[in-house]
Amino acid sequence: MKSFNERCYTLLKKVPKGKVTTYKALAHALHTKAYRAVGNAMNKNPYAPEVPCHRVINTNGSLGGFASGIEKKKRLLVEEGIEINDNKIDLHLYGHIFD
Repeated sequence: MKSFNERCYTLLKKVPKGKVTTYKALAHALHTKAYRAVGNAMNKNPYAPEVPCHRVINTNGSLGGFASGIEKKKRLLVEEGIEINDNKIDLHLYGHIFD
């Protein structure tokens, strides 16, 4: 059986370029409320950029953290066509829904 982190990475690979998800949405899709554990998995992601942890944000649309620094996270998201206003992303426009 895959580790929790590996399950997070497998699911996150489904978030397409130009979309984002939240730590909470990833946790819910994994049938858990371990939002912080999802954040820890993103922070330890050994597969970036193949596993796009820069596409994971907070539920209020704020950018959250990023192991390589928040400015790099912003740059990667903008390069994918995502608009960031006042350090927030509109989840209605850019949010990915897991099936």
